[in-house]
Amino acid sequence: MKILLVEDDERLGPLIEYMLRQQFHTTDWVTDVETAESYISHGQYDIYVLDWMLPDRTGLELCELLRKQNDNTPILMLTAKDAVTDRVNGLKHGADDYLIKPFAFEELTARIEALNRRKDTNWNDDTLQFGELTLIMNTHKVTRGDDAIQLTRREFQLLEYLLNRPGQIFSREQIMNGVWGTADVTPNTVDATIKLLRKKVDAPYPEKYIHSYRGIGYSIGMKEMPNV
Repeated sequence: MKILLVEDDERLGPLIEYMLRQQFHTTDWVTDVETAESYISHGQYDIYVLDWMLPDRTGLELCELLRKQNDNTPILMLTAKDAVTDRVNGLKHGADDYLIKPFAFEELTARIEALNRRKDTNWNDDTLQFGELTLIMNTHKVTRGDDAIQLTRREFQLLEYLLNRPGQIFSREQIMNGVWGTADVTPNTVDATIKLLRKKVDAPYPEKYIHSYRGIGYSIGMKEMPNV
């Protein structure tokens, strides 16, 4: 795996670089956004690991710029910011995952590997997967492990919408626009459909995939924030 690490901490940066290389990952370490942009323009990476606070611009700004350029390379944000609003802000700007400093190196590598698996799994445009949950778009088939799950058309559309960006929190308004479009629906319709979807996708299983965040919205896969 080829990783671009953007971290201005002169102690942490080389340590992460060394540890990733010990795991046989090709790793380029840079300390600012300008240098990162130069590396990105001259090479291709499997994962970007971005610190939030950098000397010239923020990692958040780089994240947003990459997404505007249609660069869908998975992005892991590193930051000391642990407020819920900061996490949501990072995810809204295109980050795929979020790791709060200080962290164990084992957790960093686990999250990097998970992002890489997610990217590989979603390479097939007809299939979306998270954990044991698989959605096949052209056949409208949904399974969890060996179990087939029967969904209505709207439930299927909602699950597909969430699975397209695992870990991202979507507001009710975003879900209304993305799933119902111009149909005349209310946030209560979103809540009710999520509840029905959870009964089929999550209720029979010990591990829950769909999470809600009071006053914010819903996601698949992000468990660090408090669930409702």
